[in-house]
Amino acid sequence: MSEKIKVGISIGDVNGIGLEIIIKTLADSRIYDYCTPIVYGHTKVASFHRRATHVNELNFQVINDPSQVQYKKPNMINCWDEDVKIELGSVTETGGKYAFKSLERATFDLKEGYIDALVTAPINKDNIQSDQFNFPGHTEYLQERDGAAESLMFLVSDTLRVGVVTGHIPIAKVAESITIEKILAKLKLMNHSLQNDFWIRKPKIAVLGLNPHASDNGLIGSEEKDTIIPALEEARNHDIMAFGPYPADGFFANGTYLQFDAVLAMYHDQGLIPFKQIAFESGVNFTAGLSFVRTSPDHGTAYDIAGKNLASEISFREALFTAIHIVKHRRETLELNENPLVFTKLSRDRD
Repeated sequence: MSEKIKVGISIGDVNGIGLEIIIKTLADSRIYDYCTPIVYGHTKVASFHRRATHVNELNFQVINDPSQVQYKKPNMINCWDEDVKIELGSVTETGGKYAFKSLERATFDLKEGYIDALVTAPINKDNIQSDQFNFPGHTEYLQERDGAAESLMFLVSDTLRVGVVTGHIPIAKVAESITIEKILAKLKLMNHSLQNDFWIRKPKIAVLGLNPHASDNGLIGSEEKDTIIPALEEARNHDIMAFGPYPADGFFANGTYLQFDAVLAMYHDQGLIPFKQIAFESGVNFTAGLSFVRTSPDHGTAYDIAGKNLASEISFREALFTAIHIVKHRRETLELNENPLVFTKLSRDRD
């Protein structure tokens, strides 16, 4: 039982659907055959949301730290002592404050190795801002906490995997942010993740153009010729099978993405809009390139349906299982590489 994967769960904005989808997911007892979940929040807040979702049979086991975890049960670490005013569907300072308290404690335990993976429920990227959290989103915060030079926002599903060169930045800054070095760095992260996290031996990666029609040979912009194509040539020198650049519209419309293991988009909406259209309920946001495993559902706080028992837990459940699979793949990869067979050159000599 001590080898059971411990998955930490941050609750996100207390006024959103985070705890609703967490509770609905953990109400399925089959989850505990695969992992031991630890929710970072507070039992009073969880009870409020549990009543709203009519899941009365789910009881959290309160623990002080992951070493006290109770297997085959949902665990809860109380991250604060005071009462919290919940205003479902509202954007409040309180929602951001306690979302950060949950995330901060869960990230600490993740970095220390007390838990094996982290699944983050949705935050509001505005009301969580503070002196302690000055980041565009989860991805950038976790990259900084990990001390990683780069990370990759990687949206994954059974049929489609999409990463982005530029993440949470204004559209006006996209073109100037795209460089040969940036594209190459993201391709390296994507290729490594596909091999080690998803066990694809020789990944095929499609790269999208920045401009309409991938510039039509320079008629609509020069970024493809000056930046993207040289980056692809350099990637192939690093034994990365990267192809393109492809016009983004037709690439998704005609199903070309099905011929590749992953797609690298130039900017956030170029990749995420088609991804969410194709795999909205089953999609998962995975932060590749970090020393630890973090996933999340591919949707936001959904204030408009908070507290109405309408939120689907499918994406959150997929995020939980994706985290479990990636942890297992990384563990097995380490085991396979610990004692590799000694290479011996066969002799052609005959007696």
